Amino acid sequence: MSPKRGVALFDLDGTLTWHDTLMPYLAGYAARHPANWLHLCRVPIDALGFLLHRDRGALKSRLIRAVMGGNPRSQIDAWSEAYVNGLHAKGAFRTAALEVLDTHRAAGDHLVLLSASPDLYVPLIGRLLGFERTICTELTWSGGLQSEQRLDGRLRTPNRRGSEKTHCLNQLRAEYPGLPVVAYGNSDSDLAHLTRADRALLVNGNSRARRLARLEGIEISQWT
Repeated sequence: MSPKRGVALFDLDGTLTWHDTLMPYLAGYAARHPANWLHLCRVPIDALGFLLHRDRGALKSRLIRAVMGGNPRSQIDAWSEAYVNGLHAKGAFRTAALEVLDTHRAAGDHLVLLSASPDLYVPLIGRLLGFERTICTELTWSGGLQSEQRLDGRLRTPNRRGSEKTHCLNQLRAEYPGLPVVAYGNSDSDLAHLTRADRALLVNGNSRARRLARLEGIEISQWT
């Protein structure tokens, strides 16, 4: 087997996909389980808490708990599988992104998916797209045997966003010593780790992200 040439690090939402994946995931689950709707009354309070504290990880956890907290793993896993299969069927992934991914695969690079979205479904996307490994925000479950577990919904890891992605990149460098890292992201929060990569590309960024990327000397592109 030929040696790997480098590490290709891809963001998910807005980079590989056209849109955010978490809110449609939660909305689809809620629509299929109306018995949980009573818990959604907490969402406005959670949104207010975010405005006060700006803690995206806490907001993410609270939204997930409001929609599916306490539900059995088997039920949630079934929806996760259906949701990811639906993403593929509906063309949710950018053609240009998949072409770049295939280029790195053909070059023999390690393929790593790094996302702030939760491990409820992101590892399934990683498997679908052929990533070697997936790093994302992990949640806690209650119960012993996996077949008996129910979703707790609190974060088991830090929210994989901003400076936390830089921490993940540094860990990858330690695990793949000497290999160059190419990183792809789409938002201003991704610039923290894009600036630490050996080569980086901001794709599909808004005006603020593009302006900040230019200041950092990061290349800019638009994937379709």
